[in-house]
Amino acid sequence: MSDASTFPGGTAVSWLDVYDSESIDGLRGGSPHMHLVSAECYVVVGGRGWLQTLNRSGVKETQLEPGVVVWFTPGTVHRAINEGDLRVLVIMQNAGLPEAGDAVMTFPAEQLVDAETYRSAARLPERPTESERQADADRRRDLAVQGFLELREAADSGDFAPFEAFAAAAARIVQPRVGEWQGIWRGVVGAQADETRRSMDGLAEGDWSSLLAAGVFEASANPGDRRFGMCGRLRTYQLGA
Repeated sequence: MSDASTFPGGTAVSWLDVYDSESIDGLRGGSPHMHLVSAECYVVVGGRGWLQTLNRSGVKETQLEPGVVVWFTPGTVHRAINEGDLRVLVIMQNAGLPEAGDAVMTFPAEQLVDAETYRSAARLPERPTESERQADADRRRDLAVQGFLELREAADSGDFAPFEAFAAAAARIVQPRVGEWQGIWRGVVGAQADETRRSMDGLAEGDWSSLLAAGVFEASANPGDRRFGMCGRLRTYQLGA
C-alpha cells in the first residue's frame, strides 16, 4: 500500500525564483536542459518572462506572466527567461526522478562524451559565500546556453541532427541510472496507481473501507532552503515519506 500522504499523482512541487543574471546572449534566466522521462509544468505566480523550448517539432517561445500554466513533455529542451521578478510554481511528474538525475543540460558536445565528464561539468562545488555559489551557477548556465544556441541555430535552419545527437548523448549519460529510476517510480507513481485501482475495485464490489483511511496533509517549504538549481533558486516541499 502506498503512503497516503504522498502528493496527488506522485508529482513534486517546488518554488522557483528564476535567475536574473545575464547570460552570454544578453538574456537573463536559467540553464537550458532536457528531462528524459518526466513532464514538467510551470504555474506562473509572479513577474514576467518567457519560455524557450526546442524539441523535434521545432523552436517555440511562450510568454510567461501571472496565471499562465504551461507544460512540456520529456525530450523538450527548455530555458526560462526572466524579464523581471519571474516566479514559478513548478509541478514535476514522477517525484524523486528529477533528484535522481532525470535532467541533462545542453552543454557543448565535448562535455557530453560520457557520464563522468558530464557530471564534472554539471557539479557545483561547495563555496563559502552566496556570491561565489551564484558565480558557479552562472558559469554552468552559460555553458548550457552555449550548447543550446548551437542546437537552436541548427533547428531554425531545419537541421535537427545536432538536437538528435544531443538527445542520444543525454540518453547514454542517464542509462546507468534507469534501474534506480524504475525502483523510485514503482514506489511512488506506481504505488499510487495501484492504490487507486484497489479502491475502485473495492467500490465496484460495494467495499467502501478505503474511505476510512482519509487524511488531511500540509507541506511547507523551508524558508532557508533556496538551493541553486538549473533554472534558478529553488525551494522544495516535502510531500510525504
